[in-house]
Amino acid sequence: MGGMQTWLWGIHYPDFMDFLVPLASLPAEVAGRNRMIRKMIMDSISCDPAWRGGEYDEQPPGLINAIHLLIMMTSCPRQWQIEASTHAAADAFLAQRLRDYASMLNANDMLYAFAASEDYNPAPDLRRIKAPLLAINSADDQVNPPELGIMEAAIRQVERGRSVLLPIDEHTRGHGTHTLAGLWKHHLAAFLAEADAGHCRPIQ
Repeated sequence: MGGMQTWLWGIHYPDFMDFLVPLASLPAEVAGRNRMIRKMIMDSISCDPAWRGGEYDEQPPGLINAIHLLIMMTSCPRQWQIEASTHAAADAFLAQRLRDYASMLNANDMLYAFAASEDYNPAPDLRRIKAPLLAINSADDQVNPPELGIMEAAIRQVERGRSVLLPIDEHTRGHGTHTLAGLWKHHLAAFLAEADAGHCRPIQ
């Protein structure tokens, strides 16, 4: 959720930073499918009697249901078809993901993290951003699908903003592409060089 924080810092503290590079995020209210999945994740935990209002002694079973939804939310269809190309491979892939997530996630932490986005909406204040901004997203990001057209409209509200959409290829990993700096570092380097030289201009 660091990309969302980047947009918020840009509007709330416009004189604090030199550059802004929000990754895998959109500067808009969380709505549509995105909000629905987040709501289902939170309800999977809070509606589980074993959650006990957050005073549980062991992780409630609802956490596993929430993880199932998280896996689908951040899925990468093209790559997962390659990595799990048979029935058995898909089952093993899912089981391993569940184990990995369950070993590091806490029900309350997950609930609070997703609830934190309920009032997220930088859209009305994007013109407050002063620093040069480069937004980077990938075309296979199921959390922020490009076909919604949100970024194209929003980035024009940022005076010194521009956006890059990485095309789907064998290297992208959906929402997780933001952790693979090798795929977008050349865009970042060019942006920093141009912005530092004072040549960063509004996108047309």
